Amino acid sequence: MSRLWDKGLPLDQRVLRYTAGEDHQLDARLVEYDVRASIAHAEMLAATGLLSKADSEAICAGLRQLDQSFAAGEWQISLEDEDVHTALENRLVEAIGEAGGRLHLGRSRNDQVLTALRLYLRDAVLDIETRVGKLRTSVADLDKRQGDVPLPGYTHMQHAMPSSVGLWCAGFDEAFADAAAGLRAALRRINKNPLGSAAGYGTPGLPLDRELTTTKLGFDSVQEPVTAAQLSRGKAEASLLFELTLLAQDLGRMAADLLLFYTQEFAYIELAADITTGSSIMPQKRNPDVLELIRATSATVQACMDETLQITSKLPSGYQRDLQRLKAPLFRGIDLVVESVDIMAHLLDGMQFVAGNIVLDPGIHAAEEANRLVVEEGLPFREAYRRVAARFSE
Repeated sequence: MSRLWDKGLPLDQRVLRYTAGEDHQLDARLVEYDVRASIAHAEMLAATGLLSKADSEAICAGLRQLDQSFAAGEWQISLEDEDVHTALENRLVEAIGEAGGRLHLGRSRNDQVLTALRLYLRDAVLDIETRVGKLRTSVADLDKRQGDVPLPGYTHMQHAMPSSVGLWCAGFDEAFADAAAGLRAALRRINKNPLGSAAGYGTPGLPLDRELTTTKLGFDSVQEPVTAAQLSRGKAEASLLFELTLLAQDLGRMAADLLLFYTQEFAYIELAADITTGSSIMPQKRNPDVLELIRATSATVQACMDETLQITSKLPSGYQRDLQRLKAPLFRGIDLVVESVDIMAHLLDGMQFVAGNIVLDPGIHAAEEANRLVVEEGLPFREAYRRVAARFSE
C-alpha cells in the first residue's frame, strides 16, 4: 500500500493511527465527490495537453468503476489507506496501470479534499433544504387538520392573548422557511472552486484551466488567488453549522412547546403510540423522548460550530494539519440536523390537538377589549388599558 506522500521511509504505526485519525471512516461519504472532482481534473488535463486522451478516458472509466464498486460495498477505505484520496488512487493504479499515476499532476491532497468537501456540502445543503420543505408540509397539514382549534398565546408562561393551532403553525412555518433561505445563503462560501490551488500556492509551470473544472463541477466561480483557498478552510463549514444551529433552535422551541402541551397538566396534544417510549420501572409511562432529544439538538450542533471556529481561529496562513479535525464536527452537525428534521416531520404527521382539553383564561381577551374602547369610545389607549385592568384587580 503506497501513500500519496510516501518517499520510501518507514512510518511508526502509532503515528499512522494518530494522524489518520477517523479520516478512513469519515471519508466514506466523500468517495463519489472525490471521483467527480478527479474526473473533472483528468478531463481538464487532457484538454490542456498535459494528459493524453487515452489516459484520460482510462482514468475516468476506472474512477467510475471504483465509485460503483464502493457503492456496492466491494471495498472500503482502510486505516492503511489513510483517506479517500489514497484509497482511490492506489486502486485506480491497480485497475488501469501506469495511467492512474498520472492523475495527481497539478493537484495536492489539500485542494483535492477541499474540492470534494465543497461538492458534498453543496449536495448536503440542497438535501437538508428538501427535508425542511417536507417538514413545512407536515406543519401545513397539521394546520389544515386543526388550524381552527383555539390556543392560548403565552408570554412569561402565562395566558396572554388568544391564538390558535393555525397561528402556532404559521409562526414555525415562517421560521423553517427562513432556515431554508439561510441554508441557501451558506452556498456563497461553499460554491467556489479551490481545485488547482494545490497546496495553496498554485502549480508553477503547468497551464491548468481552472475555469474548465469550475464549469464541469458546477461551481459559481474560481477561488482566487490560490492562497485564498487554505485561508477559507473552516469558513464555509462554520457558516453552514451556524445556519444548522438556528434551524436546530427552531426545532428545539417547537419541541419545548409540544413537551409542555403533552404533560398531564396541559394534555393539549396526543402523540401516536409508536412515537413514545416507556419506563423500565413505571408501567404506565409513555415518554416523549423524541421531543426531548430534538430539544437537545441545538446544543450539540452549536458545539460543532464552536469546535470548527476554535480549530481555525489562530492558524497561520497556508495549510495546517489541524484542518483535518474539521470533518468530524461538520459531519456530526449535518447528520444530527437531518435526523431531527425528519423525525419532527414524522411526529407532526401523527399528532393531534385535543380541543376539549384546551381552556382559555377569561382574561385572555383583555387587550382586545382595551382596543375596542379606543376604537368605539375614542379613549386614549392608556386610559382604556387602566379601565380594563381595574376589572381584574377587583
